Amino acid sequence: MIIGKSKRLFDSAQKKIPGGVNSPVRAWHAVTGVPRFIARGKGAHVIDIDGNEYIDYVGSWGPLILGHAHPYVTGALQDALRQGTTFGAPTERELQMAETVCRLIPSIEKIRLVSSGTEATMSAIRLARAFTKRSKIVKFDGCYHGHADGLLVKAGSGVVTLGLPDSPGVVPALAAETLVARYNDITGIERIFSKYGNKIAAVIVEPVCANIGVIPPASKFLANLASITRRYGSLLIFDEVVTGFRLSPGGAQEVYRVRPDLTCLGKILGGGLPLAAFGGRRDIMNLIAPLGPVYQAGTLSGNPLAVTAGLATLQQLSRHGTYQTLEKKGKYLAESFAKVLAKYKTKATVNRAGSMMTLFFGVARVSNADEARQCDREKFARFFHGMLERGVYLPPAPYEAMMISLSHSNADLHKTVAAFESWCRSDRH
Repeated sequence: MIIGKSKRLFDSAQKKIPGGVNSPVRAWHAVTGVPRFIARGKGAHVIDIDGNEYIDYVGSWGPLILGHAHPYVTGALQDALRQGTTFGAPTERELQMAETVCRLIPSIEKIRLVSSGTEATMSAIRLARAFTKRSKIVKFDGCYHGHADGLLVKAGSGVVTLGLPDSPGVVPALAAETLVARYNDITGIERIFSKYGNKIAAVIVEPVCANIGVIPPASKFLANLASITRRYGSLLIFDEVVTGFRLSPGGAQEVYRVRPDLTCLGKILGGGLPLAAFGGRRDIMNLIAPLGPVYQAGTLSGNPLAVTAGLATLQQLSRHGTYQTLEKKGKYLAESFAKVLAKYKTKATVNRAGSMMTLFFGVARVSNADEARQCDREKFARFFHGMLERGVYLPPAPYEAMMISLSHSNADLHKTVAAFESWCRSDRH
């Protein structure tokens, strides 16, 4: 495989960009090697700058549920582009987006558009603190909610611990306002609330973990979270930046039938362009400026191009049978991987939720971050490069989700399974 141009560009990029990338995982530190510089994409395929073509399961980390360069999305963008790129003033499309999201996700009665998932979660937490007049929040080990200071914390050796800074530059006093619990452990949450209940503004959770690998919620875990937060007068925030519109039209909260107080959205919402949002109960959202005292603003919030791409994507997803098709594709790939693993007696587990899945090597099950961290990362690195050599582009880290799109054909899926079996056979020997 020729990678000369990618290598030259990466060498040059490291001189001007920290690590040579604008988001850390793109540097391939978890798998080593030269990151591929992508030249273009079409459907379920990407082609790097050296001309190598791959079946893509990154999907820009989730937004491209329709695939690359979908003609309906690109056509809508071309029409919008002729009218201008940004105005810093209200547009009709913003209202259309707000009405569409509120219709699809009934827990969202009002919504504010922003530009990134980090901005959405940061704003939702500020709003929760203002509404409850409390300072502490609860997050789960392994759930990523962007890089706002108060959310960059990690768990200690215990099940439940006060947050410690996970990055230099985060003020310890601020991180200490974040309590960290184990995902899928409702007993741990009860313990936190029994000690800090009257100080907790909100619990923020990915309803399906997607940033420590895919980890679905245990039975009644999310419902119990909702019950506990109501009992103590705290708010429940669903971070559906990844799961929003991926698992169903109404996100994970529709699938698991749990209604949060606030929801954060992103990725698919923007159809491949920078767009995110937070929204929820009317009485909470009415605290946002200019209606209320909680300040939040953004020059490019509700950008007309991003809103156009998002609306076009949501319109395509509204077609009959879309989510049944995604479920069928995800189920086929997960079950096929499991059969290959069994055939070659390879210890691993496949976690899946709809059209997103993660293969964890060396472990029999993964239901929380601690179990995910026990996976065989060296074997994953071999797996990544083995699949890359066979024309399959996977997320370059063991704790990420493979994203399946509507554009992945049956032939793409069959080729992926064949590549996986070929790699398992070669790795075994």
